[in-house]
Amino acid sequence: MTYRLGVDVGGTFTDILLIDEDSGATFRAKTSSTPEDQSVGVLRGIDQACAAAGIERSAVGDVFHGTTVATNAILEGKGARVGLVTTHGFRQVLQIARSFVPGGLAGWIIWPKPEPLAALEDTVEVRGRIASDGSVVTELDEDDVRTQLRALAGRGIEALSISLINSYANPAHEQRVREIAAEELPGLTVSMSSSVLPELREYERTITTVANAAVQPQVKRYVANLEGQLRDSGVSGSLSILRSDGGLVSASVAADNPVNLLLSGPAGGVTGAAWVAAQTGHRNFLTFDMGGTSTDVALVEDLTPRIGRETTVGDLKVRATSVDVRTVGAGGGSIAHVPPLTQALRVGPQSAGAAPGPAAYAAGGTEPTVTDANVVLGHLPSALAGGEVALDPEAARTAVQTIADATGLDSVEAAAAGIIDIVNENMFGALRLVSVQQGFDPRDFALVAFGGAGPLHANALGRLTGSWPVIIPPSPGVLCAYGDATTSLRDEAVRTLVRRFSELTDDGLRAILDDLAASARGTLTAEGVPEDDLRVTYAADLRYHGQGFEIPVPVDIDAFDGSGGGLEALGKAFDTEHDRLFSFVLDTEHELVTLRATADAPRPDVASVDLEDGGTDPSSARVERHRIWSDGGLVDADVYDRSLLKAGNVVPGPAVITEMDSTTLVLRDHAATVHPSGSLLIRPVDQSQEG
Repeated sequence: MTYRLGVDVGGTFTDILLIDEDSGATFRAKTSSTPEDQSVGVLRGIDQACAAAGIERSAVGDVFHGTTVATNAILEGKGARVGLVTTHGFRQVLQIARSFVPGGLAGWIIWPKPEPLAALEDTVEVRGRIASDGSVVTELDEDDVRTQLRALAGRGIEALSISLINSYANPAHEQRVREIAAEELPGLTVSMSSSVLPELREYERTITTVANAAVQPQVKRYVANLEGQLRDSGVSGSLSILRSDGGLVSASVAADNPVNLLLSGPAGGVTGAAWVAAQTGHRNFLTFDMGGTSTDVALVEDLTPRIGRETTVGDLKVRATSVDVRTVGAGGGSIAHVPPLTQALRVGPQSAGAAPGPAAYAAGGTEPTVTDANVVLGHLPSALAGGEVALDPEAARTAVQTIADATGLDSVEAAAAGIIDIVNENMFGALRLVSVQQGFDPRDFALVAFGGAGPLHANALGRLTGSWPVIIPPSPGVLCAYGDATTSLRDEAVRTLVRRFSELTDDGLRAILDDLAASARGTLTAEGVPEDDLRVTYAADLRYHGQGFEIPVPVDIDAFDGSGGGLEALGKAFDTEHDRLFSFVLDTEHELVTLRATADAPRPDVASVDLEDGGTDPSSARVERHRIWSDGGLVDADVYDRSLLKAGNVVPGPAVITEMDSTTLVLRDHAATVHPSGSLLIRPVDQSQEG
């Protein structure tokens, strides 16, 4: 048998999914994350999954990992101290930034401006200048370079970033600075903007390069440590890391370009959701990933996640390709509180995290959380994560009672219901950001809900959005790990042009696209992927001439087959996207800014699950009946063991469906149908229960 292993490290739990490629059978493990050394939790989870499968570690093949190491380094301000080398006259590029202040009028008064990742005292200028067309205006002064690098040597910097003006057009000066740095600052990791982001715009290119340098030492150490521990423990396969855009790269490539890993964790969930939704026949859907700390949402159209050109983590926004995921501070561990000034109930963004966790975990937490509210309402079983976390209902009631006292509500259940209603509205707002705000009607999409807490709130979110069916995947609590294990290797090549369409020809553009495709393929063929198995897609960042921003548009390579019309088709595609986003188009010449080619290896051939047919009656899976709070009052609800449900079973609400890694709540006047692939499809009872 051949096994693939998916690993997803979150803020609260580490999820492991072991997949038998021949049968599609899965074996899961969910263990507490170990922030001090994530590899500890990873190896512990691997042991649990192997024990469940009855195999030794040596039977595990390749390991596919979604990691938050880079994300946490940025969020917690624990990145390396970075030195920055820039062109003479551009020393304050990070301080000037984009002069953007979040918030309303006079927001700058209360907004604490974040410190740049490379301090001004750690930034040096070197003499030499490249023009925007790549020509050399002023030769690089190598003596000056050595002088400036020696000035950095005594400052205690741990990584070096090099970002010279217009280096996207000609990297020669940056490459020479790197060679000199290897002599003057030996052993230091170096990030060059011409490698990290060979694109227009000095600030975006510089901040992205500095961010790459800031997390590179930590990511390198983590990857090397995990690879070594896997090898020493008997795992013989290779380690691959998930990028923010949902593709995989080898561990070594990931360590060299960690800025592409900032949304590694959430991307795995979107990839896994696409895998699951395809099996149920739904190609357009919203994803809703609710964990212990936060909730991530995204929109997928025709099984293709929307890809953005910016990645935002905390206050940091970098120019890196990523799945268009929006995050809100709403998770199972989000803390409910009543500010004294407003006396209005709030939920999050503060979280109880993994330690001490919600009060119900009986691990020292006392503040009321979303998990505690669900315990009070009877929505959760007596233990989570396959028994690893026992729940204390009395501790949960005591915590939530503080909210009832502060708000004057007449019962602890009413306070808990208020917490759930508010957190649901917070997550509904996030779903609107990726749908309504982007010109999509959520009623035209299904809703795929996962994460440890997602299925508890999914039915309510379906009711708020009108997105049906609500799809609860098998093993929803470890779906991110499933996505890690069922995606493919990916790499991309980029070139900035800045040319009006009148300055371009179809043949010339096709030649550039072919060069980019060859570059993107090269990384994957070096990993042993046969070139004939690779699929290449193309995109262009376009704008109207005179605009200050671009919109990414897919490029139909077949339109550039020599018969003409390629640029015309590209322009029409841009107009259509511009109209969808802004409701108008301009009679202005189009301008191409950046071209991109992305190469993908084939997705793994993992067998899908096919459940035994069991008719509509789910009674054989019913394990108990208890009272829960639903729609304003206590009602009797059946509790089902999901592992006993069969294809075709229809579970009427109110009901609770339990499994090792998650719990699903079916509301009154709704029903969950078990799809042959194992997913639950929740719809209002007045809608068809088919497929």
